[in-house]
Amino acid sequence: MQAEIFLWTAAGASATFRDMKITSHLLHAGLLALVTLTPAFADREGWTADFDAAKKQAATEKKDMMLDFTGSDWCPWCVKLDKEVFQQAAFTTGVKDKLVLVEVDFPHDKSKLSDATQAQNEKLREEFKPKGYPTIFLCDAGGKPYAQLGYEPDGPAKYVAHLNSLMQVRAKRDAAFAAAETATDPTKKAKSLVEGLKVMDSELVEACYSDVVARIGDLDKDDSTGYLKEMKEAKAKKEAAAAAQEEARKAAAPAIKALQEFMQAKVMPLMQAKDFDKAYTEVQDYLKANAGVPEDIKIDLTLNVGLPRFIEKGDVEAANKFVDEIIAKYPNHPVAKQGDKIKQQIKAHIEQAKAQPAAPKPE
Repeated sequence: MQAEIFLWTAAGASATFRDMKITSHLLHAGLLALVTLTPAFADREGWTADFDAAKKQAATEKKDMMLDFTGSDWCPWCVKLDKEVFQQAAFTTGVKDKLVLVEVDFPHDKSKLSDATQAQNEKLREEFKPKGYPTIFLCDAGGKPYAQLGYEPDGPAKYVAHLNSLMQVRAKRDAAFAAAETATDPTKKAKSLVEGLKVMDSELVEACYSDVVARIGDLDKDDSTGYLKEMKEAKAKKEAAAAAQEEARKAAAPAIKALQEFMQAKVMPLMQAKDFDKAYTEVQDYLKANAGVPEDIKIDLTLNVGLPRFIEKGDVEAANKFVDEIIAKYPNHPVAKQGDKIKQQIKAHIEQAKAQPAAPKPE
């Protein structure tokens, strides 16, 4: 059985791990060498890579659009989402009358995309500002996003149901915006616009609705709704958190570099050789000798290097017990709330691997 290595943490990849840029270094150094990824899937049936053509189709057919920001030849969660959801008939049937499907791919192998598509995708990335991959945006026919989601482990039917529920966000947004257009009082116009923005994710509003926020400011110069003050305070809080995070990153840089060097020199070769027991022992010895390693990173490393010992053998029970031990050790960490989800992912992966035909033995 081929073991796949993912970052099983409270949010897919912990803030500390991600923001200190350890994840990409470790994965590129060898963890993903254990993952069998499919080629770029730019020719998926029913999908287009042409954003402008998708907008025209959506307008003609009175549909919304779904943009899949993906890394088709390097991102394991993107590949899982494609296999488990997008390639399934239940998904295709469920969305065919509602959504125009657009792939926005960022493969390592740039030869898979034309220069024009690469330029288009970079422009879309700058406009939509996805926080990670995969990120799925639901947009109206004009290309304005109103909802986002990512990988979900429960199959195509539940994914389609979630998409359907999110499509109601556009209806609420549009109703509020329409009320703003019919209102005659500027303050009432502003209030309706605020109502339209508040049905959407705040990060999405920040990234893609600056024009509406500016119009609210013009209409309601006294900020009677309090929305502009709320936005300003949220921005200040975010900037302060980012500054604190940057200081923490700088302070931790020497330790992070040492950890990267240790992983590349000691752990990655063992993982690639599938000597998972020894790799796990090396990591635990390192963590004991380096007590200052942040808790998030300890959990990431313990899960990522510890779980393959059981996944390789197809031992769901042992893998679940290991997850329970981590949760018992860190009961107040966000990962404790993700135990069931982690176990579901482990079980699904092992079952999928067992269902695959055995590789032919060399003659």
